[in-house]
Amino acid sequence: MTLRSTTFLLVLLVTASSAQEVSAPPRNIILMIGDGMGVSQVTAGRTTKGHLALERFRHLGLLLTHAYGDEYVTDSAAGATALATGAATRNGMIGMGPDSLPRTTILERGRALGKKTGVVSVCSITHATPASFLAHVPSRAMEREIAFQIAEADADVLLGSGWGWFLPKEKGGRRTDGLDLLERMKERGFRIVLTEAALREAGGGGISKIAGFFAENHVGRAQDRRPSLADLTEFALRTLAQGERGFVLMVEGSQIDWASHDNNSDQTAIEMADFDDAVSVAVGFAEKNPATLVIVTADHETGGYALLDGSLREKAVQGGFITKHHTAAMVPLFAMGPGAEKLTGIRPQSEVGALLIDLVR
Repeated sequence: MTLRSTTFLLVLLVTASSAQEVSAPPRNIILMIGDGMGVSQVTAGRTTKGHLALERFRHLGLLLTHAYGDEYVTDSAAGATALATGAATRNGMIGMGPDSLPRTTILERGRALGKKTGVVSVCSITHATPASFLAHVPSRAMEREIAFQIAEADADVLLGSGWGWFLPKEKGGRRTDGLDLLERMKERGFRIVLTEAALREAGGGGISKIAGFFAENHVGRAQDRRPSLADLTEFALRTLAQGERGFVLMVEGSQIDWASHDNNSDQTAIEMADFDDAVSVAVGFAEKNPATLVIVTADHETGGYALLDGSLREKAVQGGFITKHHTAAMVPLFAMGPGAEKLTGIRPQSEVGALLIDLVR
C-alpha cells in the first residue's frame, strides 16, 4: 500500500469515527423548562446576575409555541405536553393528544428502556408543566387525579411541592376520596421528605426512589425558597446518576411565569437568575459526564415583557409588560451535549419533543 493510499484510509477512519461520535445517543437527558421564559426574561436574568450559565451553550434555536389547530397562544399544559410527548395538543390537556388519547412521554420511554427518571419543580408537582411529564388527563384542573396517577407512576425522583393533593382532608390535605397517596408511595418504595432538613438527611446516598414535597400546595418566591431549585437539581442528579442505563430528568423554573403574570419586572429577573443557578448545576454535571444532553427552553412567553432601560453596573433593569397573560412569541432553546446539533433552528415545540423522545435509547 502506498503512502498516499494509507493516508486516505486514515482520513476515512477518522471521519467515520467522528461521525459515530456525533450520532451516538446521549446516555442522560436533562430537559429544563423556564416557564414563561422569553428572550427578555433571559436578558433580565443576565443583567441581575452579571452572567448566565446559559452563555456556555453553543447550540441555539427558537421554538414556535402555538397549541393545536388554531389556538395561537398556548398554555403551560399544551406547551409542556408538546415537549414531553412530541404531540401538539389543545390548551389545558395533560399528556394527551387533541383526540384525548394518552401519548407516551419522554419519561415513560426512558423507563421502558431501563433508565431512571425524575421531575423537579418549584410549584406543586401536580401543576401543568410537571404533570405533563407524569400524567394523562384531559384537563390541568384535575389535580387530584393527576396526584393519583403520579403516585402510581414509576418515576424515581419527584421533587417539588403540593403534598396536600396526596392526602385526605382529615390529614390536612385536599382529597375528598379518603386516599392517603403518600402512604401508597411509601409502600411502593418511595422515601417521602417534607422539609429541607429531611432532604439533607436523605442525601447520604443509597436512595433509589424519593419524593419531596416542601409545601402543602406551592412554595414561595426564589428568595424565600428552601431548598432552592439548584439544591433540588443537584440532589436529583446525584440520585439519578446511580442508574446503570442513564436517566431522563425534567427541571422546571416555574415562577418566572408567575412573576411575569404579575407584571413584576424585578421578581421576573430574580426568578430567571434562580433558574439559571439550576442550569449551572446541570451544566457542571454534563461537563463531568459528557454523554449528557442538556436542553433549556420554555413552554411559552408570558407578559409580552420588554426591557426599556437598565444598568449593567447596578445590575438593574426597567421592564414593561403589555399583558398579564401569555403571548405567542417564539422562545429560546439552548442545547449542549450529544444530539445538541439536531435541536437548532426554528421549530415547533412538538417537533423538538419528538426529537428528544427519539434520542432516548
